[in-house]
Amino acid sequence: MTQVNVKYFASIREALGTGGEVMETLASTVSGLRDELIARGGVYAESLARGKAVRVAINQTLAPETAALVEGAEVAFFPPVTGG
Repeated sequence: MTQVNVKYFASIREALGTGGEVMETLASTVSGLRDELIARGGVYAESLARGKAVRVAINQTLAPETAALVEGAEVAFFPPVTGG
């Protein structure tokens, strides 16, 4: 198991009602972690659904969902941001 610090931002944070959590995961990649969160159902499944555009950063650097998880990493999920 790997312990990661998961952060949620913007509309995802609003939907989940939390800015983040520390969790133990069996996932080895960001994609696997996202699947674990979706499997919780409810607002997690809605907010992080595969059909939704969700960006991810590991330790404050944008990363693909194929990126490996490492112990203690900060993994942030957020919607794409548009400027104005």
